Amino acid sequence: MKTLVYLCFGLLLLSSCNNDDDSNTQTPELVGNWKLIAIYADPGDGSGTFQPFESDKTLTFFNDGTVTSTGDLCSMFGDLGNPSSGTYSEVDSVITPDDCQESIPNWNYSFVIEGNSLMLYYPCIEACVEKYSKQ
Repeated sequence: MKTLVYLCFGLLLLSSCNNDDDSNTQTPELVGNWKLIAIYADPGDGSGTFQPFESDKTLTFFNDGTVTSTGDLCSMFGDLGNPSSGTYSEVDSVITPDDCQESIPNWNYSFVIEGNSLMLYYPCIEACVEKYSKQ
């Protein structure tokens, strides 16, 4: 009798599972091209917002764990400057630029994919973020 109760409970549990796999809500794959579309800077009082930003700066993530940028990976505000490169870890959600002489050497810049946007966080006293869109 106990076996029958456990079997019924197990079947009930399995049949109540719901797979809400909606392909429209999946986050985009990191590998590929991302274009800078906005910049977030906080003046120090928590009132910062993303502001649209016109730039040709793009990040390209490759399957081998490398990333390239049409601009400087070490500085914010859409600076194109010299193209740069580095490595990334999707597990740790960080980019490590190859050479940041004018900023903190060997610094890891964290990133997060939110919806269809990639947010790249820079070391600032207040929040400093570049927002990219998948191309």
